[in-house]
Parts: sequence; structure tokens; C-alpha cells
Amino acid sequence: MTLAAVLLGFLTLPMLMSGTTVALPRIGADLHVSGPALQWVLVGYFLAASSLMLVAGSLGDLFGRRRIFAIGAVLYTAGAGISALAGDIILLNAARTLSGIGAAGVMAGGGAILGATFTGSARTRAFAAMGTTAGLGLAAGPALSGVVVDSLGWRTTFAVFAAAGFILWAGTWFMSESRAADRRGIDLPGILTLIGALALVMFGINQAAEAGWGDLRVLGPIAAGTLLLTAFILIEHRSRHPVLDLSVLRDRRFMAWSLASLFVSAGPAGVEIYLPIYLQGATGASARSAGLTMLMLTAPVLLLPQVAGKLINRGISPRIIITLSLLLIAAGNAWLTVLNPSITALGLLGPLATIGIGLGLGAGLADAQALNQVQPDQIGMATGLLNTIRASGSTLIMTGFGTGLITLLQSWLGAAQPAAQIAAGDLTGPDRALHAALFTDAWQLALSSVAVLCAVIALAIWILLNPARRRPMADHHSSPDLETRSSSLSRQS
Repeated sequence: MTLAAVLLGFLTLPMLMSGTTVALPRIGADLHVSGPALQWVLVGYFLAASSLMLVAGSLGDLFGRRRIFAIGAVLYTAGAGISALAGDIILLNAARTLSGIGAAGVMAGGGAILGATFTGSARTRAFAAMGTTAGLGLAAGPALSGVVVDSLGWRTTFAVFAAAGFILWAGTWFMSESRAADRRGIDLPGILTLIGALALVMFGINQAAEAGWGDLRVLGPIAAGTLLLTAFILIEHRSRHPVLDLSVLRDRRFMAWSLASLFVSAGPAGVEIYLPIYLQGATGASARSAGLTMLMLTAPVLLLPQVAGKLINRGISPRIIITLSLLLIAAGNAWLTVLNPSITALGLLGPLATIGIGLGLGAGLADAQALNQVQPDQIGMATGLLNTIRASGSTLIMTGFGTGLITLLQSWLGAAQPAAQIAAGDLTGPDRALHAALFTDAWQLALSSVAVLCAVIALAIWILLNPARRRPMADHHSSPDLETRSSSLSRQS
């Protein structure tokens, strides 16, 4: 029952994340907004979630992981319900931010509950199931939202997710509670500086599309966020009860798996979030058609996490699987540069399926391997850190992807407003063909950049996880590495 309740959360949240992208053009048209204000419908959700996941994970260790999960479900449901009723973009963005706060509790609490409940090969299977469930949410989100948006409007989409959130909250009554044996105090200075640092950096980057990278509205928040992040590290170094135990950052294998978790999620993020907008704007696809097209990317995630889990439990090195995962994501992004306004679904099948296979192989894998490197009392904190790294990095790449598209279009067109409208999928007017061509050129540059970055990260992770570079066990603060532990568990079985 605990597994079922947690998996329900990992089904619902990715579904809302991917489903909202399909609704963006209709939201922009109904509320008469574009550019950063419309982009904030996505960014606000991710910003709130990424800023609070580490905090939520640490509070789960202290007050109870089920309790944090339940509170998160309530906030998520409330945000989705208010989104369905919002009459202007300000209220909608505020509601989306509230949903993001709730998502932090659900994601960090849920991952910590799985980590505390399962060990060894059972943990690998549980996190593979989590990856499969999240894949189902990613796959169903665009298709479900496309049908609902076309038939009943975008507000009904949020109402559907509010109902799902209520079911998620009800599921917490069937879960058992868990918390750390050593209940430490609350690191309030650390919590406040971390939230402020991440929020300021994300906010500054989001302003770049409208103000430009050299504007004080961009540089000011980024600089302030960087200073706060430095202060956070100093606070944690001296704190008796830190929200982040800095010792995990010195663990090379934990950080390698954290980096892998980040780019497995961030590598496909630009395509997942913005491709439905391109398809509706440049190719003239309907919301339903765009959502169904995204199944080519998300469908492989339904099966491949379980395949990866079985391969690991049968002795295949996780290092090989995660490196292959990232290389496939890089190759898929590079292949997708064939994108053009007249492209067909068949032309998209190869690149989207390649990205989806890479995502499926890595989904859930990195988290399970990273948690094998920490102590049981650190599971909530470690899960929160993993989610923070993944969500913050994905938000940065997602925001950078969208901002990059707008910046390129603005430099070519010489005007901000048309660039924002094109990036939002509005290509109406006599210059539609020209705007579609420029939109495509911007997409191709962004995809090429992501492909190169993912390939470089794949090489770096392969090197970091090299068994020959393991530290002596006397220097390792946590449990044995996965390969050693898996071998021992197999002999015991």
C-alpha cells in the first residue's frame, strides 16, 4: 500500500508537468499574455518545487516523511484547483507556484519513503517502478491534456489534476510513517538562505528573455542568489543541525549519480516542454495532435525503467546503463535538428524515440544508486538533495532553452514583442512562413547545444564512476558501493 500511494504521486505530478505544456498556447490566447509572463506558468511551478525539495526532504527526516508527503498533496491540490478558476495570469502563476510547493513535499517525501522502506535489489525494483510510473505520467499528460483542452478547455485540465491530487492525499492514510532515529533541530538560517538563493537565481534567468542578459533585472537577482548560496554553504559548514550534510558532497560516487539524475531529466526537458508549442505554432498541429505526438518520446519510459532494473539485478554495471542513457539523449537531441515546419509524425519518430529510450533507461536508476551511498538517517535529506539538483537543473535548462529561443528570435527580428509571440506559438500574420523558418533555426541551435552538453556529461560520469578510482573503504563515510552490495545480497539470497 505504501508503494502504491507513493507511485500515485509520481504518476500525477509528471502528468501535470507535461500536460500543462500542451495548454500553454490556449492559456496565452485566453489571458492575452506571452513571453516571460506565460513562461512563468511553467517556471513558477519548477522554481517553487526545486527551491523546497531539499528542505522538504530534511523536514521529512525530522517530522515524518508521510506527513510531509500528505501536506504536499494538499498544497498541490489547492494550487491545481485555483489554477482552474484563475481569471488572470497573476493569479494563475501564483496558483502554479503553490502547486510547485506541494510538489516538493510529494516528490521529496515519496522518494524518501521508498528509500526507507526498501533496501538492496528490492530498492532497485521499487525505484524502477517509480521511473515507470513517472513515465506513464509523462506519456499520458500531453495526450490527456490535448484531448481535454480541445474538448473542454484548459481550465478543465487543471480541474482534473485537482481531483487527482485529492485522491493522492487520500492515499496517504494507507501509508506508514517513518523518520530519522536522530531527530535534530531545524536549521532555519540554512532553510531561508537556500530558498532565497535558488529563487533569486531562477527569477533572474527568467527575466533574461524580456530584459536581456546584461540588464540589472537579470544580473542583480543572479548575483544576489549567488551570494546567498555562498552564505548557505558557510552556514551549513558551521551548523550543528544542517539542512544539508556537506559530507555527501564530498562523496564522488554520490555526486556522480546526482549529476546523472540531473541530466537524465534535464536533457529531454527542452523538448518535453516546448516541442508541443512548436508543433502547434509552426506546423499547425492541434493540441490533441501535439499531445499524441509526444507519446513517441514518453512511451518508452513506460517499460525501460523496469528493463534497466532487471539488467542491474542480473549483474550489468549501472555505469554502463547510465552512460548509454545519456548518450542516447544526446543523440536524440542532435537527430531532432531535422525539425522543420513541414515535418511529419514519421519524421519525428526516430529522434523522439531515441530521447525516450535514453530517458527510460535512466529514470529511477540514478536515484536508487545514489541512495545506496548514504546512511539510513540521511535518506530524506539525500532524496531532497537529489530532487533539488534535478529540479533546479531541469528548471535552469528549461528556462534557458525557452529564453534562448526568445533571445535568438529577438536578435534576428530586432523586436521583443514578435519574438515572444513566436516563441509562445503565435505565428499568425502575413509573415508566417518567415517566422516559422526563424523559429526552426532557433530550435536547431538550442537542440545542438543540449546534445553537446549531454555527450560531455556522459563522458564525465563514465570517468567519475570508474571502479579503479574508488576510495579506500576506511575513507568512505557511507555504505559499500552498489556493485559490492548487490553481490553480497545475491550471495545471501
